[in-house]
Amino acid sequence: MHKLVWLIPLLPLLAATVIGIGYLTGLNRGEAGEKQTRRIAVGAAALSLLLVLLIDGIALLEGVPGQLQFGTWLHSGEYAIKLSFTLDALGLSMTTLVALLSVLTLRFSVNYMHREAGYQRFFMVLSLFMAAMLLIVMAGNALLAFVGWELAGVSSYLLINYAFDRTTATINATRAFVTNRIGDAGFIIAIALSLFWVNSVEWPAVLSCTSTLEKLQVGLIAAAFLLAALAKSAQVPFSPWITRALEGPTPSSAIFYGALMVHAGAYLVIRLAPLFEQVPVLMLALVLFGGGTAVYGFLAGLVQTDIKSGLIFSTLGQVGLIFLECGLGWFTFAAWHLAAHAAWRAYQFLSAPALMHFMGRPARPVPRWLARKRWLYTACLQRFWLDSLADWLLVRPTRALARDTQAFDQQVVNRLVGLPGSASAVSSLAQWESIKHGQASRIVGDSGDIGQARGAVGQLMEAVATLLHWFEEHLVLKGGDEGIFNLVQRLGKGLIKIESLLSEPRYLILLIVITFIVIL
Repeated sequence: MHKLVWLIPLLPLLAATVIGIGYLTGLNRGEAGEKQTRRIAVGAAALSLLLVLLIDGIALLEGVPGQLQFGTWLHSGEYAIKLSFTLDALGLSMTTLVALLSVLTLRFSVNYMHREAGYQRFFMVLSLFMAAMLLIVMAGNALLAFVGWELAGVSSYLLINYAFDRTTATINATRAFVTNRIGDAGFIIAIALSLFWVNSVEWPAVLSCTSTLEKLQVGLIAAAFLLAALAKSAQVPFSPWITRALEGPTPSSAIFYGALMVHAGAYLVIRLAPLFEQVPVLMLALVLFGGGTAVYGFLAGLVQTDIKSGLIFSTLGQVGLIFLECGLGWFTFAAWHLAAHAAWRAYQFLSAPALMHFMGRPARPVPRWLARKRWLYTACLQRFWLDSLADWLLVRPTRALARDTQAFDQQVVNRLVGLPGSASAVSSLAQWESIKHGQASRIVGDSGDIGQARGAVGQLMEAVATLLHWFEEHLVLKGGDEGIFNLVQRLGKGLIKIESLLSEPRYLILLIVITFIVIL
């Protein structure tokens, strides 16, 4: 049975692939395709859960499997990345929790998402997310866990942006995606440092490095992992992204931000407990970040008037307490707290739509002690201005960098190659079609020149462009009674149709899935 462990994350990944291919080929589209879609998604998830339960039964009789290896994934020089899984007490318990909650959420979504336009897309991404979370909790090394980490981030982006025709959904999804990239950078740094200093990314090797490395090196590796954990679990100051993530459908909010993905960072900290225990400064950081997030979630939750916002701030408070417990050294207690909170919060989120129908009175007022303190009440309403701080630190600098890059392109790069600063490229095929129909403005001069260039590189490019323009116009476009031109024109129309199809979200999702399949 242990030899089939790799099937546990692979089954939901295959389900996502089959659903995506079925939608592209038209086999499961519309309401008629819902039955096939849900059978594939729920069936694959149920098989994964069944495998996990069988391994649980064997573990009760014979002990936990521990570290399992299924060959080499990547090999370069002295570095070898194994395809390994860690099914110790923590890994096996979390795998069971992830599989169980995923099956329940998928089954709940069958009726909740009925007749939704994006029904197949939703189940495809949710299956992809299940595979990602299983990889995170089962991975035997940091690199395989990072694959799941990124798949979870992509799935989160796609489900926040479920209603992609709405500007608010697109903006919120982008903000969540960009914020999580900060944590991903920390994860990548931790992997690089582990390879340089430990010569391995296997979890047992990383955890045992405390006896071979200096404390500063151990602290840097742990600090990089901590940055990844703080961003993924939306700890202060990264908290604003998770409130924007509620833009997606309720089942995705339940499993992503109430039950599983929000706990991925806490799980990483618990997994790396031996590292953090060797660095008192990072244990103090866990206490500060966790305690600050708990207070932030409690106070901001007091002024919320809708049920999902109230639940998400309560979630932030509980996850903050889990980080606080880790900082105090109570890692086992934190693991139990994580499992209990994930199950309870998933139930609350999935029950929220039904509870809203029973609401017959306004939301409860804020406590009197908070209402009397206007400054604190205002801060809670503004969510302690963390959103504005994120805009100031992340959004505005990113926009400024984009403007500076565009200006550099126009003022330096374009002039270096001899192009006008704000010129837009137009092919001679487009020119010929416009001239043929008498609708275009003149792009070339009366003498047939392409344009004026500056610099030695520009002069050379101008000469080559002029020669190619003459060849294209006199020998290609006009040759054979414009037969070649008509052929090219028809080919161009076909390529435009293909491009328009590839720009649709379902094809983009398919390309992402195929890319990760190739990586795996």
